[in-house]
Amino acid sequence: MLEFLDIGNNHIIDIFPSWLGILLELKVLILQSNGLYGFIGKLETIPRFPKLQVIDVSNNNIRGKLPYEYFQIWKSMQSFDIGNLMYMQANIQMQKYPSNGWLMPSYAYSMTLTNKGIKTEYSRIQDFFVAIDLLGNKFEGEIPKIWGNLKVLHMLNLSNNILTSFIPLSLATLTNLESLDLSQNMLVGEIPPQLVELTFLAFLNVAHNNFTGPIPQGKQFLTFQNNSFDGNVELCGSPLSKRCANSEHPPTPTSNFEAKQGSEFPFEFDWKVVVMVYGCGFIVGVSVGQIIIKRKSSGRFINSFAIGHPAGRVKWRRRQK
Repeated sequence: MLEFLDIGNNHIIDIFPSWLGILLELKVLILQSNGLYGFIGKLETIPRFPKLQVIDVSNNNIRGKLPYEYFQIWKSMQSFDIGNLMYMQANIQMQKYPSNGWLMPSYAYSMTLTNKGIKTEYSRIQDFFVAIDLLGNKFEGEIPKIWGNLKVLHMLNLSNNILTSFIPLSLATLTNLESLDLSQNMLVGEIPPQLVELTFLAFLNVAHNNFTGPIPQGKQFLTFQNNSFDGNVELCGSPLSKRCANSEHPPTPTSNFEAKQGSEFPFEFDWKVVVMVYGCGFIVGVSVGQIIIKRKSSGRFINSFAIGHPAGRVKWRRRQK
C-alpha cells in the first residue's frame, strides 16, 4: 500500500531499483542525489509503477537511453480525473481519543524538486501534480516521441545529460506543461515553432545546446529572457541581439485566424500582381489607341477623297449647308 517513498540525499550506491515497480500504489518516488549508476533495465512483463506521478532520480550517475518503455505504460501521467482536486496524504488508522472520540489523522506528503530552475519545497503535493526530473545524469540519445502521450505532465527536467538529436514535435502536445528544462545537453536543429502553443509554459531553458535558426515568437515565448537561449551560437531572433539573416521576424505557426483570413480575403495583392495588372492595362490601352488612330486616319482619307471628287463636292457642300 506504499504511496510515497523518499530516500533522496543519501549515499546509496546501487543500480536503479526497477523492482520497486511492483508497488502498485506508489505515486511519488524520490531517489535524488545518491550514487545510483548503470542502466535502467528493460521493461519486463510485470507492470511497473502503474500509478507513478512523480519520479526524481536527479544528480545520480545513471546512463544509457531514456527508458521509453516505462513512460509508455505510466498511465497516471497520461490522464487524470480533474474532479478530484485534493492533496496527496496518508490516512492513518482510526484511533479513539477520550476527549474527542474517534479521529482519523492524516499526514500530508512533502518533497523538494528543482522546478523552474529553483529548488522548490512542496509542503503539500496536489493530487494531480505530475513531474519527471532526470537532471544531472548521463542519459544519451534522443528524446522519445512517445513522451507526447504524457498529457498531464506539469514539469520535465532533462538538463545536464548527454542527449542528442532534435526536440520531438510531440512535446507540443503537452498542453499542461509549466516547466521545460533541456539545458546542458547536445541537442541540435531548430526549436519547433509549435512549442508556442504551450500556453501554460512559464519556464523554458534550452541554453548550452547546439540549436540553430530562429527562436519562435509569440505567446509565452515573449516572456523568456536571454539566459533561456544562451550558449547556442547559431540561434537568432528575439530576445537575443543576433538577428536572423533570412527574415526580419522569425516564423510563427500559422493561426486559424490567419488561415481563415487568407481564404476569405483573396484581394490582397503584392507588388508583382500590381505590376502585371499595370502592364496588361498599358498594352490594352496602346492597342485601343492604335485602332482609334487608324479609324480617324481612314475617316480623314475618305473626307479628302470626297472633297476632290465632283460628286463629293456636292455632298460636302450639302454638309456645309
